[in-house]
Amino acid sequence: MTRTGATSEPRGVLSIKPFRRLWIALTLSSFGDWLSILALTALAGTLTAGDSYQVRSYAVGGVLIVKMLPAVILGPLGGAMADRLDRRLTMVIADLCRFGLFLSIPLVGTLTWLFVATFLVECVTLFWMPAKEATVPNLVPKEKLEQANQLSLFTTYGSAPVAAGLFAILTLISGAAFPKARQADLALYFNAVTFLISAITIFTLKTVRGPARQVSVPSVLGQIVAGWRFAGSSPLVRGLTIGMTGAFAAGGVVIGVAPVYVRSMHGGDPAYGMVFGAVFVGLALGMFLGPRMLRGFSRRRMFGLSLVFAGLALVLIALVQNIVIVVFLSSFLGAGAGIAWVTGYTLIGLEVADELRGRTFAFLQSLVRVVLLLTLALVPLLVGKIGAHSLKLLGKTSYRFDGTNAVLLIAAVLALVVGVVAYRQMDDRRGIPLGRDLLGTLRGVPYVPVEPITRNRGVLIAFEGGEGAGKTTQSRLAAIWLRDHGYDVVTTQEPGATKVGMRLRAILLDKESTGLSSRAETLLYAADRADHVAAVIAPAIRRGAIVVTDRYIDSTLAYQGYGRDLPVAEIAEVNKWATGGLLPDLTIVLDVPPETGLKRFAPAAADRMESEPKEFHDAVRRGFRELAAAEPHRYLVVDASQDPQAVTRLIQDRIREILPDPIPLGTEDATSTFPAIRD
Repeated sequence: MTRTGATSEPRGVLSIKPFRRLWIALTLSSFGDWLSILALTALAGTLTAGDSYQVRSYAVGGVLIVKMLPAVILGPLGGAMADRLDRRLTMVIADLCRFGLFLSIPLVGTLTWLFVATFLVECVTLFWMPAKEATVPNLVPKEKLEQANQLSLFTTYGSAPVAAGLFAILTLISGAAFPKARQADLALYFNAVTFLISAITIFTLKTVRGPARQVSVPSVLGQIVAGWRFAGSSPLVRGLTIGMTGAFAAGGVVIGVAPVYVRSMHGGDPAYGMVFGAVFVGLALGMFLGPRMLRGFSRRRMFGLSLVFAGLALVLIALVQNIVIVVFLSSFLGAGAGIAWVTGYTLIGLEVADELRGRTFAFLQSLVRVVLLLTLALVPLLVGKIGAHSLKLLGKTSYRFDGTNAVLLIAAVLALVVGVVAYRQMDDRRGIPLGRDLLGTLRGVPYVPVEPITRNRGVLIAFEGGEGAGKTTQSRLAAIWLRDHGYDVVTTQEPGATKVGMRLRAILLDKESTGLSSRAETLLYAADRADHVAAVIAPAIRRGAIVVTDRYIDSTLAYQGYGRDLPVAEIAEVNKWATGGLLPDLTIVLDVPPETGLKRFAPAAADRMESEPKEFHDAVRRGFRELAAAEPHRYLVVDASQDPQAVTRLIQDRIREILPDPIPLGTEDATSTFPAIRD
């Protein structure tokens, strides 16, 4: 019997012993790949420490170019050969070769051999990867294959910050225990051991045999060309693709210049490891926390803003020459890139047809890999070409502006431009101020713009507050005062302003409706409001009347959102649809402590809402206050515990500010006075 839900947890995949061993080998291999980037670039910088600024930059760039070339040029050859070889034997031999090559690099200790060994390592990896990809489907059931692939992807990128942290520790240990040795040597020895352990682990996989006839790895460039035929057909997807690759390129710029930039700030290999790790830690945090912190915010807006955020972080990294601050800012850069990546992935998943989605994702992964490697390779070369310079400031003060600063600034400007262009092209909430939109999302209440009051448009005034706050009394007094001034006034209430609403009110407020769920209650209020707007409020507004309603949208947000602890943003969206986006021109919140308001009701006469415990009403009161604080220009919060006449005067003063001009004809005759007309 299959256990229900077993396939929904990663540990269900890891419970398969053969796959668990392969996953351990994959983890070690991914960890070794990241550690090798750090160790090899650091060693290249050390071997050229006595040379010029340009030579050091070229050496670091040369290492990264050598790492990139085999995958781009020899990718098809590696995949074709792996299809004809025994998978288990291929992976074991590949890991043993990588073990020997990495072990030889610090032992030989020359820049030439570093380049040669690095190239050979990447060639060997071309055989290891397709063999691994062909092995996974044979080790896990079909229904768990997606989990296995997700776990492999997480391991591939998740091992980067771990490798960076270990690199920093190993270089510190090496510098303390072996002061005359190169700091990166110990990391390379450790790296070699990881591949030896991987080879031993794979050797124990007795179930993995035979050639990988089902999987062949095409060239990376071939995947990009083929993928663009699908992804490039949509302007939105095309824009997302450019933005996502730009985000990773921004992170690649920091990593590419980090070895030289860190040394220019008098930092060593441990500091380089910290910068490298900070980028990937920020990347992971951005992918995980960004969408959760801004849940309900437009994904299209978020994509462009995250690129702008990454660009601003890159500007500061280029200008601030302090290693501690640079590490801190690198995490922000990674966070911006991470948010852009996960947001872009989500949008592509929604925009691309099912039959093309898989190819598009594969295309993006290939494109990002090439862009990241090209950035890592070319940036140090450009840095070396620009060279080291010093700018004279006031007096004897000077500011060092090297090729690293120039390249970082160029990348920052490009990221900012791409972010702004993406934001403008993809903005799906035009006309809504960005600041208010962000603030509303953070508060859990989406911002909906209020249309300006015009001469031929009516006015909607809503009275809100907790039980016993005096809403009914004050709304009637306001309506009488407005009629005395000659206005066409419609008074109404919720729930129960229509025939349908009266039936819904009976269900909602009847204490016998004890089995009503919170969501059902919310939807019933929305149904009453939809009928209320269509039958009463909208017709009155269209003819230019002033509508005074006792309760409206804010009551549902406060009672069901805060009181029932339901998602406020979701409730707001439902009510926005139910009302057609109609919001009050003024919402008057009568604020009174629950214990004061509830004393005005006899226990036997209290309805279902009034009978809720004090904690519920405290939450409702807090909800009204937070809603008003989010948009103070549209709310008036009045202390309803003071003298009722004082409350009435405050309300009238605020209503005067929104009354349409000119004052209706006949006002002077109706009131025997001439009311002031406000400009």
